[in-house]
Amino acid sequence: MTDNSKKNLKLIISYDGTDYSGWQIQKEAPTISQTLQDKFYEIFGKQVKIVGASRTDAGVHALGQVACLQLEHDFVNRISIDKLKQVWNSGLPKDILIRSMEEVPNDFHPQKNVEQKTYYYHFSQKRLLPFLSRYFFHYRFPLDIEKLKQSSKVFIGTHDFRSFCTGDERENTIRTIDSIELEYFKRFEVYRLVFKGKSFLHHMIRRITGALLEVSSDEYKNCDTLLKALEDKNPEQNLLNAPAHGLLLRKIIYRK
Repeated sequence: MTDNSKKNLKLIISYDGTDYSGWQIQKEAPTISQTLQDKFYEIFGKQVKIVGASRTDAGVHALGQVACLQLEHDFVNRISIDKLKQVWNSGLPKDILIRSMEEVPNDFHPQKNVEQKTYYYHFSQKRLLPFLSRYFFHYRFPLDIEKLKQSSKVFIGTHDFRSFCTGDERENTIRTIDSIELEYFKRFEVYRLVFKGKSFLHHMIRRITGALLEVSSDEYKNCDTLLKALEDKNPEQNLLNAPAHGLLLRKIIYRK
């Protein structure tokens, strides 16, 4: 039920997740949402609850995390939304930035009516400069790039991804991946896997990425290896789980 006594604000947030235990609030561990809430209280003297679209894991980054919070009309009327964003950002650590803030209808919820999410996974075949290395997985083994592209097609479409999640999921593990594309940036000699789909399970993109890299660097593994892993529905399969620091939530699109 919506609260018509409050204004609903939609935020788009970017963050470097290196020093955080993910988005979701946890006991005795720094998280993105807790930091945002704590700084709001410190600056404005008000307790707020921020709800995010995606529960990014520890070490995962975001360019376009979507979140919302509700504030009383009187409070928002005393300070413009632009000023609110500016002052809030001024108190946040340098690894978190509120990129935009706008009023939206009270029935907007960041986890509902999602049409598509886009995630990037970045990796490189060589060791990168220090200011890039925290965002790219250095995969040292030789890769067959064409094999990687072909292997990625195994995961496109609707499948039961139980073998490619944490194993703790009690929910339905059937998901649909709209597309997986590989991009290469010659100047920096780095690769980007672009995943698009409505929703993803915990560790799903990291486990798929790791599996693709392993299969594409092993002459004895191929698409059949991935198909068998899917069919087995066993989260204890031992294909590579790519590390968190290469993963980034790029953007979320909502149905109009």
